[in-house]
Amino acid sequence: MNLAYRDVRHNFFRFVLTCLGLSLLMAVVLAMMGIYNGAVIDALTIARAPKVDVWVVEAGTKGPFAESSRIPGSTREAVARLQGVADAGSVTYQNADGEYNGTSRRLYIIGYEPSRLGGPQDLTAGRPITRTHFEMIADTRTGLLLGDRVRLGRNHFQVVGLVHNHVNSGGDPAVYISLLDAQTLQFEIDPAAVRVKRAKGEVSESQDTVNAVIARLHPGADPEQVTASVRRWKHLSGMTQVQEETLLTRSVIERQRRQLGLFMAILMAVSAVVIALIIYMMTIEKLKQIATLKLIGAPDRTIVWLIVQQSLALGVTGWFFGLGMLSMVKDFFPRRVVLDVPDALVMGGIIAFVCVIASGLGIRAALKADPATALGG
Repeated sequence: MNLAYRDVRHNFFRFVLTCLGLSLLMAVVLAMMGIYNGAVIDALTIARAPKVDVWVVEAGTKGPFAESSRIPGSTREAVARLQGVADAGSVTYQNADGEYNGTSRRLYIIGYEPSRLGGPQDLTAGRPITRTHFEMIADTRTGLLLGDRVRLGRNHFQVVGLVHNHVNSGGDPAVYISLLDAQTLQFEIDPAAVRVKRAKGEVSESQDTVNAVIARLHPGADPEQVTASVRRWKHLSGMTQVQEETLLTRSVIERQRRQLGLFMAILMAVSAVVIALIIYMMTIEKLKQIATLKLIGAPDRTIVWLIVQQSLALGVTGWFFGLGMLSMVKDFFPRRVVLDVPDALVMGGIIAFVCVIASGLGIRAALKADPATALGG
């Protein structure tokens, strides 16, 4: 006879309501894990988009994503001549507001040379940029469609291509424009300010600067050797693709990782307390029945297993419903939520462990029950 099943069936409505409340807690815990995974993937998407092997940035910086980096545009020719380099390209990165249909959107602007490395390799619609001015490839999260025109600075850009899930670590959707347009936007100054600078005789900063130079190597070439060659130039620093991705995950989103981890730990502690209190109250309500079991000779392991089963039933059912709820609403989150099957199973194992620990309070009360109370009125 499965005593836990019979007890749940006897109080089925209360059990369902309890599981529903726990499933909301589980859904939040799973969402925290999914948001963290999504933040890592978002941070790496931009760095992986051009499919390169080496990043060249300003010396003494961790650019172009973790810190500001500015190097001369002529660096690309020097990098392209290094042994082992098959192709090189210059890129810029900046945040700017774009205007479309009277509304403003925060965008992550990526500038690259259309004939060289730096552009996206996974278009979902449209075509690559072919002109040096006023064409754009936009992420679908911007809400833009092919043919739409967006104002950036003082110019309008036409959307000629679309990509999916190209966002920066802050969640801003990315758009790709030509390097010349990106440099113009980066150094664009109000006409009145230009006149003031000219009147003072100030020399304006050269616009032929980029945030990084990226390189793709010949098959068999060693990225470490190429970056070592770059570091011999005192004003430059080089990183492999693996080093760049490691820097992004450990530096750019490290604080976010810790914050989400802390929230997950707090929610798991709250879940453990809630389950412990529920199991304790359910055990107290049936102390007389437990005393009767002891009176007729039921061993302690039978009573312990009854309580552990109920605790696991609450936790597993809450996990299952929570996962279902998250699957239905995750696409409506402002940030990408990525929850893989292994992550969900690991969280399920953690929840099962928490349930076993949380049942300890109810087990303690059950084992202290006096069989003589079964004979009372």
